[in-house]
Amino acid sequence: MRRRKFIACLSCAAVGWPLAPRAQQAKRTRRVGVLNYADARDVRVVQFREALRELGYVEGQNLTVAERHADGAIHRLPELASELVASGVEIIIALGPAVWAAKQATTTVPIVIAFSGNPERQGVVASLARPGGNLTGFSYMSSDLAAKRLALLCETFAKCNRVAALYNPQEPATESELKETEAGAQRLGVTLQPIAVRGVGDLEQAFATAARDRVQGMLVFTHGFAVLNRVPIMELAARQRLPMLYGWRDFVDEGGLMSYGPDIPTLVREAARYVDRILKGEKAADLPVQEPTRLELVINLKSAKALGITIPPSMLARADEVIE
Repeated sequence: MRRRKFIACLSCAAVGWPLAPRAQQAKRTRRVGVLNYADARDVRVVQFREALRELGYVEGQNLTVAERHADGAIHRLPELASELVASGVEIIIALGPAVWAAKQATTTVPIVIAFSGNPERQGVVASLARPGGNLTGFSYMSSDLAAKRLALLCETFAKCNRVAALYNPQEPATESELKETEAGAQRLGVTLQPIAVRGVGDLEQAFATAARDRVQGMLVFTHGFAVLNRVPIMELAARQRLPMLYGWRDFVDEGGLMSYGPDIPTLVREAARYVDRILKGEKAADLPVQEPTRLELVINLKSAKALGITIPPSMLARADEVIE
């Protein structure tokens, strides 16, 4: 009888042994860092935290999130990246222009790019398929789509002889995107007028220059600066009655005219999945940098009417969504 009880106890213990490490793992608090060019109100940070929560990470229970926001001051990013590394985070999620600062701050802490122009062209990773090192994530293909955006803008409007490109030269993704846009303009026989802005105070003069030189449309390089300052950009575009094409649909949802590009919230959710996989033991070097599988053309007809613009039926038919 005693022998049977002893064996039964051993069986119970054997069943319990593998559960103990799992219980300890479930209680372990993971430390995730967020490095962001924009400010603390950035919707992408909110979306990232929501995606982590859907994956089972609950702040205050098994997750701590340390955030560092540059508030649009790109020169602050290296210092903020170093702060995150020193704070002991296990992994860093880098948004847009913050990627370079994160890469320079550490070669050991895994870094996941929530979205970036083209990490391979910019030298952030060795290749998309095999990034190597401690960095992986998602590209929104800003350089790859540059010429296509210009072509769409010109297809929409009969007058397309001179087009401006609004950009911040301080952002790492700008150089390659500008080169691709210039190449596209040459193929189309369009005069491209680059207009550089380094701060929100430069925007009034930028749009005054566009009006003076009679540009017929404007592309907005949709990097950190444009996202952070999208309200004054769209207000000035409306005041100048200037057709604008943006890289993300957020602008069009908020009153902009047109956008062509990837679904950024989906990229952010997938970046959260990469964070989860790395926290569970996978290596950043083994996870390929991914590009968007779906691109969308969005047109705001209400904004077109306000500008006195008629969008050709052929372009409306091609749109993935028309906002009326």
